[in-house]
Amino acid sequence: MRPLAAVLVPAILAAQSAQDPAELRQKLAAIQGRLGQVDQQLASLKKRRKGVLVEIQGISLQRDRAKAQVEGARLRRDQAQNEVHVIGRERTRIQGEVLRLQGSLRKQVRWMQALGPWGDIALYVTFKDLEAWLVRGRMLAWARLQERKQLGQIQRLQGDLATKEKALKEVLGRLAMEEREAAQLQAALRLQEDKLNSFLDGLQKDEVAQKQAQAELAEEAVQLERLLAGLLSKPKGEAFEPMMAFAGLRGDLPQPVEGTLALGFGEHLHPRFRTKTMQSGLLISAAGGAVVAAVADGKVAFSDYYQSYGPMVILDHGGGWFTLYTHLLGLGVTKGQVLKAGETVGAVGDTVDGPRLGFEIRHQAQPQDPQKWLKRKYR
Repeated sequence: MRPLAAVLVPAILAAQSAQDPAELRQKLAAIQGRLGQVDQQLASLKKRRKGVLVEIQGISLQRDRAKAQVEGARLRRDQAQNEVHVIGRERTRIQGEVLRLQGSLRKQVRWMQALGPWGDIALYVTFKDLEAWLVRGRMLAWARLQERKQLGQIQRLQGDLATKEKALKEVLGRLAMEEREAAQLQAALRLQEDKLNSFLDGLQKDEVAQKQAQAELAEEAVQLERLLAGLLSKPKGEAFEPMMAFAGLRGDLPQPVEGTLALGFGEHLHPRFRTKTMQSGLLISAAGGAVVAAVADGKVAFSDYYQSYGPMVILDHGGGWFTLYTHLLGLGVTKGQVLKAGETVGAVGDTVDGPRLGFEIRHQAQPQDPQKWLKRKYR
């Protein structure tokens, strides 16, 4: 039977080239940060009054946690594969060097055997012949020295090779463990997704729960207006004063993220609750993790987890104007931070309907249709 390394290493090396270890570490750190943020949201959720929205968000966050764990397991597997690639490449190099030295040594030994220990001493009859014999003797002594050096080098390389083989065996064992863990976490993720879908399917048939969810959404909208009213009542010294009045940017604002329109401003029939709801901004379908940018200069007036909006950032643009960015992947800015137009607010997070960004424009807490403010409308 062929050794495990002999079977797996060529397949892994053929399947992928070495990835940047620093990039893998950076991605793993991001996943750990994401897990921490999900745990913070789950802890925050426990403090809220129980209801349909809380239930949905709790199941959704558990799904998000499972997703992050799956991604972390995949990255750890990639790390192990990367180590296999590096060790396997070094192992091949050492084997090649050993073979080269062994071939050179064999040639040298054959040449010395042909000459004998001191060459043919019976052939010299003149001083010139004696001088040639002495030169040959010196050459033989030098050749023996080189032979010892090559033997020592071969032994060292064979020791290195044994070390690499041992390291490779350990990494392959870890890789197999990472593969098993990734499969288990993937199965756990499927269970969480099934749980969420079952809950949402049941909700569509439960009129009582639908009405409760509608009432909770209406209450959240009222609480958000109160939050914005509180931001407006702050001392004048804390207000943001822009170089250009926000009101003058109507029709000229950039899109906060590349994407398509999932839900527009105004009254809609809620796809889950089958009840009429007021959409106070845009719901934009975008790539998960896509960068969300500030549409204008502003000061971070709020950066926290907010009810079913998830991670939410509110930018104060002065003159009673605010932009709201909801359903973010996490909180990347802090309260009081000043952002220029185009600077990063956060990243697109996940919702029960997939990656979405909620984007609102408010004046004196009153919602405006963002499409009328954008230079390029969402389609």
